[in-house]
Amino acid sequence: MLTMRKNWDIFCRVIDNFGDIGVCWRLGRQLAAEHGVAVRLWLDDLGALNPLCPAIDPNRREQTVAGVAIHQWSDPFPQVEAAAVVIEAFACELPPVYRASMARCPTLPVWINLEYLSAEPWIEGCHALASPQPPLDKHFFFPGFTAKTGGLLRESGLLNARDAVQARLSAHTALEVSLFCYDTAPVEALLSAWQRSDRPIRCRVPPGQPLAAVRRALGGMGPWQIGTLTVTPIPFLPQDDYDRLLWECDLNFVRGEDSFVRAQWAGRPLVWQAYRQDDEVHLDKLSAFLSRYTGGLPSPERDAVKSLFFAWNRGQDIEAAWSTFSAILPALRQHAEVWAKSLCAAGDLAGNLVKFVNSRL
Repeated sequence: MLTMRKNWDIFCRVIDNFGDIGVCWRLGRQLAAEHGVAVRLWLDDLGALNPLCPAIDPNRREQTVAGVAIHQWSDPFPQVEAAAVVIEAFACELPPVYRASMARCPTLPVWINLEYLSAEPWIEGCHALASPQPPLDKHFFFPGFTAKTGGLLRESGLLNARDAVQARLSAHTALEVSLFCYDTAPVEALLSAWQRSDRPIRCRVPPGQPLAAVRRALGGMGPWQIGTLTVTPIPFLPQDDYDRLLWECDLNFVRGEDSFVRAQWAGRPLVWQAYRQDDEVHLDKLSAFLSRYTGGLPSPERDAVKSLFFAWNRGQDIEAAWSTFSAILPALRQHAEVWAKSLCAAGDLAGNLVKFVNSRL
């Protein structure tokens, strides 16, 4: 628990659909609930938070929900007193007037640039490094998968809640799948492969890019029943409800960062679509994650996982990759449970941030 520097400002610009705000909202809630922090979240698009947290009013410029004070980040930015701890999420660049306020503080704030998640080895050497911005220092904080990084967001009761839900589940006759993807995913090819599956498949698809891709592939508005394949549109779920969906499914297709992390905590097999970047840099991030994630698998299973992940991200050879991948799902389920437990060794992101701030006192 913090003894000083209890007021934190988090700045977030919505760029990756719901990914950026999803991370910042989870972080703000956990800091307030578990660490006694007074959190002020500055957000440029309140409408993007509303589907994740229906309790907020996107038309109100200031409001408090779940212990977090939510403020519209607008231009010009208001003259406000800087917080003791300032988180600049994903290099969003602080307003100049706010930086000036930071520089005037008798005790300079702890300034943190919260970076995007990556499994690439180089982040361990860059984690927590300072960048002098006289009279301030900005520190780079990298979420990650090892104890030499900031770890992953994980609320204190998350895994116990997951275990309680999964303990009540009955065995599934059909393969239960959630599908959350970008519009570049080869959805039509995947659905084609699923239609020829010997085991029934029940797929749940949220609105937005995933459902639009399914509608282009299958026509109509859904739900769809094609042979043993059932595809059902579902509403956009608030974060806690989405977590439960991941826990209940046998396989989760996820994207970006927030859903990617939550699928790993679900302890179930997953397929990740990385956010596409220029020069296919996202494939380097994909490869780095797969090197860690598949490290404990025998060679055939490791190759099957990598094949499907790359096919899903490149948009090619999906049907062959799915056939091999689906055959090893029981082994991948056990692996996913072990993987989730192993991630706890790095601590959790919110707790690690608090420890870092205390070290700067």
